[in-house]
Amino acid sequence: MYLEIITPELTVFKGEVDSVYVPGTNGDFEILNNHASVVSTLKKGFVKIFGDINLNDTNKSLFEKNGKGYCYAIKSGAIEMNANKVIVLAD
Repeated sequence: MYLEIITPELTVFKGEVDSVYVPGTNGDFEILNNHASVVSTLKKGFVKIFGDINLNDTNKSLFEKNGKGYCYAIKSGAIEMNANKVIVLAD
């Protein structure tokens, strides 16, 4: 599935991932390929992305390697999943 992580300042990540784990305001959850459509608000925590991830040199310092994936810290935000495209709007 295709993931975009966007902040007011820049697009932090764009690319194919296997899954994304987010801190939902009603509980953390994971989105996999072909997941049902969903819209949710996000709380402070980490967006975790998994798969064969290629981070560009510009944004690599924004992510922390965590096991088999990468973590990006957020203060709040929103997420939308529709038709195998996930958009995370983050602060």
